[in-house]
Amino acid sequence: MAARGYWACACFYTDNVFLPRYGLHVRYRDGPQLRQDYGPALRSRGCRSDEDFKAVLSEIEKEMQRRKQLGRDSIERKAIISQQYKAKHPEVYVLQDSFLAPEFLETVKYCTSQAADLQGLLCLLETFSDKRIYRLPVFSKDFCRVFIEELENFEQSDMPKGRPNTMNNYGVLLNELGLDEAFITPLREKYLQPITALLYPDLGGDSLDSHKAFVVKYAVHQDLDLSCHYDNAEVTLNVSLGKEFTEGNLYFGDFQQAPSPVPRYIEIEHVVSHGLLHRGGQMHGALPITSGERWNLIVWMRSSAIRNQLCPMCNKKPQLVKAEGFGDGFTRSPEGDEPETVDLCSVL
Repeated sequence: MAARGYWACACFYTDNVFLPRYGLHVRYRDGPQLRQDYGPALRSRGCRSDEDFKAVLSEIEKEMQRRKQLGRDSIERKAIISQQYKAKHPEVYVLQDSFLAPEFLETVKYCTSQAADLQGLLCLLETFSDKRIYRLPVFSKDFCRVFIEELENFEQSDMPKGRPNTMNNYGVLLNELGLDEAFITPLREKYLQPITALLYPDLGGDSLDSHKAFVVKYAVHQDLDLSCHYDNAEVTLNVSLGKEFTEGNLYFGDFQQAPSPVPRYIEIEHVVSHGLLHRGGQMHGALPITSGERWNLIVWMRSSAIRNQLCPMCNKKPQLVKAEGFGDGFTRSPEGDEPETVDLCSVL
């Protein structure tokens, strides 16, 4: 996997640090910069005392340390899991057509036909407003049930576990569990890319060459909801796996790079075994669940041809730093028209 060589942008070590208590993403260099740039916003959200601010600094510095060690820690966890974890359903680790909904297979078949075009594809999808959000069946319900059983088996094991991202504390990083090579990569390349090529040609939908995949879990005494944000992806797939839950709908606002003066939000219910395709830059979040457990598979799909020109997280020409695996989907071009590379130590 990722033999081509993938990189991250240096902004990963300074930008988009989420402060759950205050529902705020910040950029961090040092304390004075944080106070100058975000002091008013933090105070308006309840961070008023010196002790509150010191707690914020401590939280940010802990997150910075986690990010610096992320690649090494992930490799160590994956090695331990590969050697010691006993799967309950080993068959789910290799993607099979039988896992997929017949309607999904028919959609892929249409998209790979010579007659395929956007209008024909849209007849096979459920479309939401004008935000380029689409829903379609992806997996069979039987597969969703078995897959959750496998995830729960891993969750209940004593294996080391990494956080899916800075906003989700509960879930599974699928590359660490060994699901990238034989499951997510063929899902992206063989099945999803023919669809995204028609839906999102302007976002590299026909050249999605890497991904980050994880499962998130929401439960009453764990993560309840998800603050509004955008993804580090050109295109995102979000599949509802189950289980039984109430509320927790997704909501979508404006496209991050084209906000409107008065944002318009739409709310979309989860349909188990169905997936939503949307632009990574679409602002979105999840409302609180009120009972049960909700599991979702998230695949952030990335096109190096697009993001090499502009990092979606800092909106600048990316400054590349070395990364493990698919990194954040940036590549170096042999033609010379490539992002700048920097020493990680210079940005920390």
